[in-house]
Amino acid sequence: MTLLSRLLPGLLLALLWGGPGLAHAQSTLPSSAPQALQQFDTDLTNATVDLSTLRAGGPSKDGIPSIDDPSFVSVAAARDWIDPKEPVILLEHNGAVRAYPLQILTYHEIVNDEIGGTPVAVTFCPLCYSSIAFERRLDGEPVTFGVSGLLRNSDLVMYDRKTETLWQQFTGEAIVGDRAGATLEVIPSQLISFRQFARAHPDGQVLSRDTGHNRPYGQNPYAGYDDVDESPFAYDGPTDDRLPPKAKVVAVSLDGTHKAYPHSVTKKQRVLHDAIGGRPLVVFHAPGAVSALDARQISASKEVGSTGVFDRRVDGRTLTFEYADDGRFEDEETGSVWAVTGRAVEGPLAGTQLERIPHGDYFAFAWFAFRPDAILYDGPSGS
Repeated sequence: MTLLSRLLPGLLLALLWGGPGLAHAQSTLPSSAPQALQQFDTDLTNATVDLSTLRAGGPSKDGIPSIDDPSFVSVAAARDWIDPKEPVILLEHNGAVRAYPLQILTYHEIVNDEIGGTPVAVTFCPLCYSSIAFERRLDGEPVTFGVSGLLRNSDLVMYDRKTETLWQQFTGEAIVGDRAGATLEVIPSQLISFRQFARAHPDGQVLSRDTGHNRPYGQNPYAGYDDVDESPFAYDGPTDDRLPPKAKVVAVSLDGTHKAYPHSVTKKQRVLHDAIGGRPLVVFHAPGAVSALDARQISASKEVGSTGVFDRRVDGRTLTFEYADDGRFEDEETGSVWAVTGRAVEGPLAGTQLERIPHGDYFAFAWFAFRPDAILYDGPSGS
């Protein structure tokens, strides 16, 4: 079965869901630019990228509807409809904790929410496997984001509903329109299994399926897309020979350095110690989570695991970790046991939270397309 035939059911569904028609902007586009840009009432001449690198993904503006009024249920209630191994985006901010299941995000790509008093946009691009949370403020005021229907390097292009500027989801950068050149602030998040979330945060909230839209949540509209031997959809950008395009990497940007830790390494070793910009880091890779983009039914998908990246210093002491069992880790210095979320759950340091380092679990092609100077991990740097 070809990649296109696998994707067609999901793409046709998106097209059938519809979206507003073209509302022509007062701008003349170059012939190389997608005509879908004319849906946006913004300054299309103000761009930080070549407009020809934008592609129409199928659905038009808002054809994939964002969730703008999210509701939440308890962990206990969510157990009725989500499998323990299904992936969720963990967001812990200002004392509030929420999980955003990918079975829902795959159909909506953006959730405009407020957590811990901060307006956030929780986003997921299935084509890059990129889950990223941003603070959604412009000029100090909250704004909502929608799905533009455009792609660049196969990645979701968002737009804000205040200025209709286009924003690259992968980098958080405004690329076309009034705010071109601005960058959204990333809020650290983590992709883990529902079971891991429930263990760590039994009183946490879970995004409800009550979204106002009728979708077959729990089914994957991109069945087979998480196949390392298949080519990315709608991607004709640069290639990198270091990894297959759809190999997964743990991607970290820190102090101006971009680095990729291949899942083929992290999944095998479970713990990697490294340093970026003089900051000692640990990369955890625990079993227990499946892919959202493998089998038609997400709960039947292949195991990919959950990752976390943390600063491994606690009270001035740099810790050394090893994999224990049951998806948990132990530090050599105190014997404390740690969850993949970076929180100590047993031992002298119980209750301590390691500082989260923003990271993502992405397809390699997307990471190298947007971060062509990225370093590929080939052993620990000095700590």
